[in-house]
Amino acid sequence: MSTSVKFDRSMIAPCGMNCGTCIAYLRDKNKCCGCCPDSGFKPNHCAQCRIKNCDLLEKTTSKFCYDCEKFPCQRLKQLDKRYRTKYKTSFIQNLLTIKETGITNFLAFESKRRTCPNCGSIVSVHRDNCQTCNYELN
Repeated sequence: MSTSVKFDRSMIAPCGMNCGTCIAYLRDKNKCCGCCPDSGFKPNHCAQCRIKNCDLLEKTTSKFCYDCEKFPCQRLKQLDKRYRTKYKTSFIQNLLTIKETGITNFLAFESKRRTCPNCGSIVSVHRDNCQTCNYELN
């Protein structure tokens, strides 16, 4: 498949999560709007996220955790460890990539990484197979 999905800056959470690849965003019922939009449905754990609602984050210019004086904080380290272990993705690495190469390059990287090679659909960070065609991922 030659085309890849496109992601928007507004879907990248302060912690480095691409909300556009979250199973809660991709589902049909009770679809989450993502961390950054102020309006729309969000599960309680997202709406009450301690990272998204961190007072120190408000002081940053970028509104990303990499810009914080405490980066990486204990909360981010714990979240990163869980996602590296369960889902093979690192939010800290995502943030470092954004900081070093810019959001545009990160979005392009995510588009390649999160496009199903079989059907071109978005691949959820939370699944080992494509939800559209059931293609098994590495």
